[in-house]
Amino acid sequence: QLVESGGGLVQAGGSLRLSCAASGSGFSIGTMAWYRQAPGNQRDLVARITSGSITTLADPVKGRFTISRDNAKNTVYLQMNSLKPEDTAVYYCNADRWASGIQRNVWGQGTRVTVSS
Repeated sequence: QLVESGGGLVQAGGSLRLSCAASGSGFSIGTMAWYRQAPGNQRDLVARITSGSITTLADPVKGRFTISRDNAKNTVYLQMNSLKPEDTAVYYCNADRWASGIQRNVWGQGTRVTVSS
């Protein structure tokens, strides 16, 4: 299970930090990612980080967002700076979860980010 936190309401130009922790035991986590979905839009990749901390950022957030992870805590973070109204969306955590040799791709429940102008 992925548990997200850190969403909320912020003014344009502000910052938020999202967290996503994989709970439970007996598994390992591979690549983790953040996606977002605005009303009426598809769910788009925001940022991805491999188990070796190689990162990918979507063009709209480059230079403003940073993704990082703590492997000991099975947690991924998304630091969002210089937020814009167009960043308003529900943000979803995603991860490749390995247990007993089987990989599953799992999603969090989402956390809402609202950026006011």
